[in-house]
Amino acid sequence: MSGIAPITDANPSVEEMEARVARFAALRPTADYVDAGIPGCERTTYRVLGERPEAPLAAEDFHINLVRCAPGKSAPLHNHLTQEVFMPLSGEWEVFWGPRGERSLRLGPWDTVGIPPGVSRGFRNVGAEEAMLLGIAGGRDPGRINWPEPVRDAARAAGIELPND
Repeated sequence: MSGIAPITDANPSVEEMEARVARFAALRPTADYVDAGIPGCERTTYRVLGERPEAPLAAEDFHINLVRCAPGKSAPLHNHLTQEVFMPLSGEWEVFWGPRGERSLRLGPWDTVGIPPGVSRGFRNVGAEEAMLLGIAGGRDPGRINWPEPVRDAARAAGIELPND
């Protein structure tokens, strides 16, 4: 796509724009992330932008989630078919990646990292307090999450069966 955005007379009403707002107080945690039941991976995820009706706002080539974690809790190593971006909104976080999660970076509020497609990744609250993280997955369909075998083993040990597709 190229060109310059035209200046128009578009002027949505306040009501029309209100329909495009996801109020944090109205967000409800999603149960989609079954890996959050793995001990050490407990976290609360709120869909903000993505596929309706799971997210209050429709996706437009990206998906946004907010994640709340207690200290020491994480999202386990996983993979997407698309890029994923993490930005801590509060606290201190470690983002880890690689086939076994052997590499990592620490991020503080407003630091941002983009993980390329095909790279396994995870994140952990390494601060002393509960904290929030913004996650953005690219594409209209970020693909089904996949987990390496050690994460699947931990899930099975906790009585959780992670999807295979």
